[in-house]
Amino acid sequence: MKKYFQFEELGTNFRREILGGLTTFLAMAYILVVNPVTLTLSSVEDLPDALRMDYGSVFVATALAAAIGSILMGVIARYPIALAPGMGLNAFFAYTVVLTFGIPWETALTGVLISGVIFVLLSLSGIREKIINAIPAELKYAVGAGIGLFITFVGFQNSGIIVKNDNVIVGIGDLTSGNTLLAIFGILVTVMLLTKGIKSGVFAGMVITAIVGMIFGLIDVPTKIIGSMPSLSPTFGTAFNAFGNPGELFTGQMLIVILTFLFVAFFDTAGTLVAVAQQAGLMKNNVLPRVGKGLLADSLSIVFGAVLGTSTTTSYVESTSGVAAGARSGFAAVVTGLLFILSIFFFPLLSVVTSAVTAPALIIVGVMMAASLKNIEWDKFEIAVPAFFTVIMMPLTYSIATGIACGFIFYPITMIMKGKAKQVHPIMYGLFIIFILYFVFLI
Repeated sequence: MKKYFQFEELGTNFRREILGGLTTFLAMAYILVVNPVTLTLSSVEDLPDALRMDYGSVFVATALAAAIGSILMGVIARYPIALAPGMGLNAFFAYTVVLTFGIPWETALTGVLISGVIFVLLSLSGIREKIINAIPAELKYAVGAGIGLFITFVGFQNSGIIVKNDNVIVGIGDLTSGNTLLAIFGILVTVMLLTKGIKSGVFAGMVITAIVGMIFGLIDVPTKIIGSMPSLSPTFGTAFNAFGNPGELFTGQMLIVILTFLFVAFFDTAGTLVAVAQQAGLMKNNVLPRVGKGLLADSLSIVFGAVLGTSTTTSYVESTSGVAAGARSGFAAVVTGLLFILSIFFFPLLSVVTSAVTAPALIIVGVMMAASLKNIEWDKFEIAVPAFFTVIMMPLTYSIATGIACGFIFYPITMIMKGKAKQVHPIMYGLFIIFILYFVFLI
């Protein structure tokens, strides 16, 4: 097993991989609660039960989709990258497709399934791999740094340090709030541990924060360890139902739905793969080894997730927290996947993994990811402009895909005006057109 996962070559061991896998799981565990809440539209009142997905079934589907996707990524691609139903895509599924478009959730799952099948075909053909390898190194560094700023912003929001402000969009939150103070404590502890050179500082910081939270009554102490497993039958296989009525599928709205799932998942995944790989030191000469296998694993997870009964499954940028804790190989992703399976039975224990516990990890990992900014040639304006727009637009638009789109539109423009049109890969010109169409028709 050590040989298969290249422990010696990557300078890792079972302890580091298990710790990294556990850290990634803890950083992602919130999806087990957030995804069912989102897909069942629990915040929407007076909604007929027929339009709501079953909470228990979605919870199990979320856990199993994350487990299958993470294990596939670990075994096939051997990357320390875990997968789960994606944030943003689940909101699009629930609030836009189901609530706004009025498309039944069963048919929406069919849209996810179709997008997953298309992804598999693109991955097998090698098209996705060629696109990622055609992206210039400077923009890859920008994507990694941009995602770092994005998850830092998410961490500050989740902790209550940064809140909505009607006058200036965002502002400082109530720093006297118990959970916000707990998150600040977690940030300080994590910073001190990492500054001292403790490699497991991110994970240790989360554990210490959770314990302190329970001591001060900010986090409920679990009353039991094992809970019963909900039934998966309400959602399992419903993605195939719409094929019996083609009229529901061949509509303009469904085309928009499928294209949106395709577009956002494609570039969110590409950005995450590059960001995590850079942090783990897996990039070689601007090329990500085995990227085709990683994309295939990601594509297959979408298909499995749709069949189980959840929105698009994608690679999680929270995997960077596992890398920060020492993960370097696919074994860490396998560990994360197994923990997702166990979470089905030990769900009560997840009550200690609150936003105050995970926020410090996201914030500190963002600091680490921002280090890739040093590799960008800022003195070359034709490089600085697209790189900067890629970085800044991710947190400002709250979308990794939109940040990538902005940078990739400006890259060919600045290179052409600089007289370097021939240095731009033909695929980048194709992406330039696609991203413009993205803003015209999908935003």
